[in-house]
Amino acid sequence: MPRPHILILGCNFAGLTTARYIHALVKEKADITIIDRKSLLSFVPNIPLQVLADVNPAIDLQYKFMTFLEHDGSNFIQADVLSIDADSNRVTYRPNEREGHPVRTIRYDYLVIALGNRLAYDAIDGFGEHGHSVTDAFLGNRLRAYLHNSYKGGPIVISSDVFHQGASTHLPPGLPVALAACEGPPVELSFSIAHWLEKKGKGGASSVYLSTPAKVIAEDAGETILNQLLPMMKKMGYNYKADTGGIGRVHEGGIEFNDGSSQEAEIAIVFPDWQAHSFLKGMPFTDDRGFVVTDLYMRNPVYKNIFAVGDAASITVPKIGSLGHMEAVVLSQTLAAELGAFPGEVKPLEFEILCMGDMGGTMGFYMRTNEWWGGHESHLEMGATPYLLKMGFKKMYYTLGGRIPQWGIALSEMVGDHAFF
Repeated sequence: MPRPHILILGCNFAGLTTARYIHALVKEKADITIIDRKSLLSFVPNIPLQVLADVNPAIDLQYKFMTFLEHDGSNFIQADVLSIDADSNRVTYRPNEREGHPVRTIRYDYLVIALGNRLAYDAIDGFGEHGHSVTDAFLGNRLRAYLHNSYKGGPIVISSDVFHQGASTHLPPGLPVALAACEGPPVELSFSIAHWLEKKGKGGASSVYLSTPAKVIAEDAGETILNQLLPMMKKMGYNYKADTGGIGRVHEGGIEFNDGSSQEAEIAIVFPDWQAHSFLKGMPFTDDRGFVVTDLYMRNPVYKNIFAVGDAASITVPKIGSLGHMEAVVLSQTLAAELGAFPGEVKPLEFEILCMGDMGGTMGFYMRTNEWWGGHESHLEMGATPYLLKMGFKKMYYTLGGRIPQWGIALSEMVGDHAFF
């Protein structure tokens, strides 16, 4: 009797971690295939550090994961995913290593969608010519070149566009709604770039203009943390504007917001709307925006053999890596239990944000909170320890091929919650 086939679409953070967790549990009970459009993982959270250090992010932030998948016995296909037929359990794809491949199909018994999202920079008028960001190596190097070769010391705007969160009657009830996809990176970059400005003698916090389309920046951090963070940033001299309505236009010399206001800027660093991939929109297992609907076990409630994890999942809001990691644990246990390879109780996803950010000068911040979802955990620490945790996570991820042990996360939380320097 053939073994069940688990097909995983996507192999960045959530996809790679899920693939390795599933294999660790099911072993020879299933065959695993992973499809991704590239054979390198982009370690996006550390791109700003490389930009400010004047180091090409592509040098050590594009990670080769193939050895680990080969060791697991998983099959990897480098290809563009074209479509999913949930009724016939088939995925259509085109290999993309070289041009000219015909379209192919592959059958699955279980499908895991970990395709991330589409960053809608093309929806921001003027971004192509005048905008900057740090979400991939291309944009990182573009900003790096300007900062280190052309920057004249003018205002720097850091802002998010409106995020259009999906809705569905099949989603778990009571999920909060966000107006920005993830604002940990804008907050982190505000700290680190202010330190860089001071170090270069070109300004400081007062040169940075941080804005959000929401009522408050990083709303998912919860009131307790924000009541500490925002007064501190104001005291440090940051310029801050909330409730912008999103980005209307980026132009030479500034940025315009949808509320009618504008801000002069030499550099506009923007974080766009995070959208689902086009071919997922209108699917019978996605929400009204194209994100994959799941329950708290990361399973679609209608198509029981379809799962999702990471940014592609509708319940992943904010679009943050720590949620993707927690989802990978739940998903792998759920699937393994179905295959008779996990004898314990599978606990549903419990929402919590774990965020470690760079502040420049080997200093960092640490946040752990579930307050946005009605919980009572709320931790904010700053110092050298959070910076070491951030850099240590990259080292651990690279060394273990994305298969972070649960004690590693627990240790990070214990150390972060009680950081003393």
